[in-house]
Amino acid sequence: MASQNSNEVTITRIFDAPRELVWRAWTVPEHYMRWWGPKDFTSPACEIDLRVGGKYLNCMRSSDGQDYWGTGTYREVVPLERLVYTDSFADENGNVVPASHYGMGDDIPIEMQVTVTFEDYEGKTRMTLKHVGIPAGEMSDMTQAGWNESFDKLAASLS
Repeated sequence: MASQNSNEVTITRIFDAPRELVWRAWTVPEHYMRWWGPKDFTSPACEIDLRVGGKYLNCMRSSDGQDYWGTGTYREVVPLERLVYTDSFADENGNVVPASHYGMGDDIPIEMQVTVTFEDYEGKTRMTLKHVGIPAGEMSDMTQAGWNESFDKLAASLS
């Protein structure tokens, strides 16, 4: 299930796995790297300092070898229930860069916010993602598609 407002993408997925395992997929680098990035992307690097004020740095690599780095700061960490963090493009050293660094439009904010919630649901896990700050139109459509492709990989990594 997905919905879009003018500047946000919201996606809810049910994973056939316990909540603890889905949480680890988001919070343990070795697990995160198994699923991060759209179809045909890999994740060769990930660092996570999982605490309020802690930062993350990750990389997704396209099939043609282009690296896209992202970083942010955790604003809320409620184990097994909720993650809230900022989301920005970055260079490989974790310095925030504009989206234009990767050839994307200037309408993409330098910082966005992601909220992920985790709930038990009929022996499975219901995960809801809300990504705020995405410009409406093509970028929003691409972001939604990218998250859904990543979540398809997440589902496969949990089985």
